Amino acid sequence: MYALGMSYRDIKSHIEEIYQISISTATINAITDKIISKVKEWQSRPLEGIYPFIFMDAIHYKIKDNGKYINKAVYTILGINLQGKKEILGLYLSESEGANFWLQVLTDLSNRGIKDILIASVDGLKGFPEAINSIYPNTEVQLCVIHQIRNSLKYVASKNQKEFMKDLKKVYKAISKEQAENELDNLEEKWGDKYPIVIKSWRNKWDNLSNYFKYPEPIRKVIYTTNIIESVHRQFRKLTKTKGAFPNENSLLKWLYMGIQNAEKKWTMPIRNWNLTLSQLAISLMKDWMRL
Repeated sequence: MYALGMSYRDIKSHIEEIYQISISTATINAITDKIISKVKEWQSRPLEGIYPFIFMDAIHYKIKDNGKYINKAVYTILGINLQGKKEILGLYLSESEGANFWLQVLTDLSNRGIKDILIASVDGLKGFPEAINSIYPNTEVQLCVIHQIRNSLKYVASKNQKEFMKDLKKVYKAISKEQAENELDNLEEKWGDKYPIVIKSWRNKWDNLSNYFKYPEPIRKVIYTTNIIESVHRQFRKLTKTKGAFPNENSLLKWLYMGIQNAEKKWTMPIRNWNLTLSQLAISLMKDWMRL
């Protein structure tokens, strides 16, 4: 019941109604606290040496700290292993989302056994690619194109958004990087004077926004967005929707951990077209190696 997101009050009422047994919320808390040791063990477990893809993002919660509630970021790392199966590699808490803390997270992943990550998909947080490459210098960093589009539209007048998106789609849906760059030039020529901040953002981040163009379509679909991890965060929100805030970090972590255990029961199959994706990834990496 706890793993399904039921509050202590609801669990108490349910047990009393079904079993005619009275149980206090303190007892329920003591029972669920037994999960904490499992969480700690899970957080420090050894990981595989290579992950073709990882996705990193943060979700925020209010947690009581020194007598007052503050917003804290829960850093989630989702990996796709060599068998094509999803796996949550870890959860980490910090008061804010920043590249410096991500550096600590990546160091922990390295210490737990990850030797190489082929492609990391992340949002547009400043300094994120540099943090990743400081620990994994050979990892390609793909910034989430969907995040970039959302951020761009914040600066575009509502009356122009439909037309702007039609032109922008030609950039990120291009069949090659060269075509995408031509369309980006066209976008700047048409909209650059009106929305220079948007164009500058795409130009400044282009190296990491455009990495997916070098891969075939099955790989592009996997890496060009962080939707796969945002789906996990939607499950977290659904699980914790009855809680406006948490009394401490352990209270939140044990709830999210149980949610992960439920989600991973459904992750029994590799992602769609995994064998094709893996073989195409191997071919692409071999071509890069031969050019070197």
